[in-house]
Amino acid sequence: MPSTGTTRARATLTALALTAALAGTVTATASPAAARTSYARYVALGDSYASGAGVPDQIDTACTRSSRNYPSLVSAALAPTARADVTCGGATTAHMTTTQTGSGGPQFDALTADTDLVTLTIGGNDIGFADIIVRCATLGLFSPNGAPCKSSYTKSGVDQLAAKIDATAARIAATLDGIRQRSPGATVLVTGYPAILPDNGTNCFSTVSIAKGDAPWLRDTEKHLNAVIAAQAAGHGARYVDTYTPSVGHDACKPTGTRWLEPLFASGAAPFHPNAAGEQSMATATLAAAG
Repeated sequence: MPSTGTTRARATLTALALTAALAGTVTATASPAAARTSYARYVALGDSYASGAGVPDQIDTACTRSSRNYPSLVSAALAPTARADVTCGGATTAHMTTTQTGSGGPQFDALTADTDLVTLTIGGNDIGFADIIVRCATLGLFSPNGAPCKSSYTKSGVDQLAAKIDATAARIAATLDGIRQRSPGATVLVTGYPAILPDNGTNCFSTVSIAKGDAPWLRDTEKHLNAVIAAQAAGHGARYVDTYTPSVGHDACKPTGTRWLEPLFASGAAPFHPNAAGEQSMATATLAAAG
């Protein structure tokens, strides 16, 4: 008979495979605060954190898009005359101008000259979000008190994830410039990513099989990505939306009802993605930035 540890490892690896598949394709809510500024034409761009992967109800299964994703909540609060939500799970910066499998075409096709509000969540898939989660959670099973994932990404003496994030800066900049070219009068709001793991650097191995030494490194890696996104927003005429700070204390290690991001064995969202409360928090931060 398999041991408890073996059974858990098999279940974890199965769940990780499903996580990777979701990222490649694919609780209470409160009304967002009313925004002061009026917008007529709103376009939402981005990846699964914007599409609301796994959050009920999924209205576009190919793009894992939810009727309660943060763009839907922003739209409900602002009531624009026209709205286009083309967010899609698995999207990278390349899918702004190229067709993603399962989508209706390049996301930039939704932009028009009179678009006056654009939201964007992008960058996580450019650095290989799904691969990072699968690698770190798998290696953690075999070295729970070490830092096996950090070691695997830094064995050459260079932090490969940090290098990928730095390389993504130019692609985010080009994306922002592309939005400006197509919609020159738009207010562009670029979100960061909310806290996936505890901000204090601890882990919760029984819930998420991230090793003790990897947790603070992964936290810092996410903060690095957010900092790069913020810098590109500032340098390319966009407003950065901090979704990390409000989410501290609501990471995937927290219990149901407190967490805004789901752990590996998820309910109410895709693994390691915002649930309905997380999407609400992103909407609230976005509306505050909209003015």
